[in-house]
Amino acid sequence: MTRPRIALLNAAHEAEGNRRNFRRELAADLTEFHLPGGDLPETYDFDGVVVTGSRASVYWDEEWIDPTKEWVEAAIDRGLPCLGVCYGHQLLADVLGGTVESMGEYEIGYRTVEHTGDDVLFDGVDPAFTVFTTHSDAVVELPPGAERLATNDYGVHGFRRDRVFGVQFHPEYDMQTAEEVTKGKDLPEERIQSVLDGITPENFDAACEAKQVFDNFVAFVREVDVNGVEAPGAEDTVGEDAVAADD
Repeated sequence: MTRPRIALLNAAHEAEGNRRNFRRELAADLTEFHLPGGDLPETYDFDGVVVTGSRASVYWDEEWIDPTKEWVEAAIDRGLPCLGVCYGHQLLADVLGGTVESMGEYEIGYRTVEHTGDDVLFDGVDPAFTVFTTHSDAVVELPPGAERLATNDYGVHGFRRDRVFGVQFHPEYDMQTAEEVTKGKDLPEERIQSVLDGITPENFDAACEAKQVFDNFVAFVREVDVNGVEAPGAEDTVGEDAVAADD
C-alpha cells in the first residue's frame, strides 16, 4: 500500500474547518462524506475510517445519525480500522455498546490528559500531554471489552477495542479552529475570554505532540493491510484492495 484510502466521515454541520484540519493531519488518501448533509459511503471498500467531531450529540434525533451508526457498525464488523475524534469517539463507543451522556458542564481549552498504557495509538506521546478539548458529552461507560487508553479529571479521553480507537480531545485543531469554536460557545463571557487567553503559540506547540495519534493510526491501518495484523478479538481481515469545525 502506498497511501491508505480512508473514509473521512465529516460530522460537522459546517464542514470546512474539519475538512482543512483532517486533510492537513492525515497522511492518507481521504474520501470525504458530509454526514449532516446525508452523505454516506455506498461501499466499505476502504482501508480505514475516521469519524470527526460535531456539535451534535450521539443521542440527538437528527436524521443522519442513525444511518451513520448503522454504516459504522457494519464497517467495524468487516474489520475496518476506525478512529473517532470527540463526537466520533462518542459515536464509536455508542455503536460498540458503551454509554454516552451529558456532563452537565463543558470541558474546553488546553488541558492535560494522561495515557494509561503503551498502546500503539500513543506511541511517541509523553504519558502526560497537552491537548485542546471542547465537549459537554462524555463516554461514561466503556463498551464491553474496550480498554481505557487516556483520561483526565473529566473522564475518558481515549479507548480501544480491537481495531477501533477513540479520542475525546482534538489533536487536529489549529489555533484558528480553537478560537472559532470557543467564540461560538454559549458560555459566560469571562470563561470564553479565559479560554481565548490560553490559545497561545506556546500552548499550541505543546499540543502538537498529540498529532502523533494520527500518524500512529495511519501506521496501524498500513499494518493491517500489508501484514494482515489481527487485532485482539477481530475475526475479519481487511483485503489489500480495500477502497479510499464543530466540536
